Amino acid sequence: MEHILGQEWEIVPAGGKTGEAFFACFEDQRLFLKRNSSPFLAVLSAEGIVPKLVWTRRLENGDVITAQQWLPGRELKSADMNHEAVARMLRKIHRSEPMVAMLSRLEMEPLQPDTIFQSIIDQLDEEVLSLPVVKETLSFLLNEEKNILSNEQVVCHGDVNHNNWLLTEDNQLYLIDWDGAMIADPAIDLGMLLYWYIPEDSWNSWLAMYGKPLTENLKLRMKWYVALQTLSSIQWYKNKDRNQEMEKWITFLDGLL
Repeated sequence: MEHILGQEWEIVPAGGKTGEAFFACFEDQRLFLKRNSSPFLAVLSAEGIVPKLVWTRRLENGDVITAQQWLPGRELKSADMNHEAVARMLRKIHRSEPMVAMLSRLEMEPLQPDTIFQSIIDQLDEEVLSLPVVKETLSFLLNEEKNILSNEQVVCHGDVNHNNWLLTEDNQLYLIDWDGAMIADPAIDLGMLLYWYIPEDSWNSWLAMYGKPLTENLKLRMKWYVALQTLSSIQWYKNKDRNQEMEKWITFLDGLL
């Protein structure tokens, strides 16, 4: 990174799962650098979904480095997720034709429920599969799979938790960390956001800001995907030996059913 920017830049790791992201600072210039970001980043920047893409450079070894504006701000808090700006941003994302077109050009096929189901089930070990609530969940998922097919195929973020939303000091809202982007049913994003953050008696009003009515079909689709995502969370926390969090999601799943 120093070779690209020069020795005068201060460069520090930005954390994250991959270890491929960095913050860079020199005088009043601030950049967020990432190695081998998806070409999708250019469309996200053009659409105003993520901070502005400043430049892209290819290294001799074939790696691609992207630099975005590093904007001062904060993550959203759980209570912020009920704000109209969040609903409007998610609506903008789900209605963006350029974003769908770019992922299609990157040869990403729309994900169908059976494909997503199988990818999650393949992650689960025998101990998790033997839990009574997991058995009940699998029965629900299999019984309803044919009822949640949808013609809506949009770009989904896949992890809309409050930590991935950036509110800048000048009140601009961005949704960051798009490594899990997919073309799929918008109920994937909507279910996660509503079940995690919005009281059920406020779902109608939140969805009105988003621009969609709360139908019985949408409720079923959201519940189906949230149940599936919760199975993945249970296994993930078990793998990390974080038993308290694992039990929390088991309890959540029991309440969901």
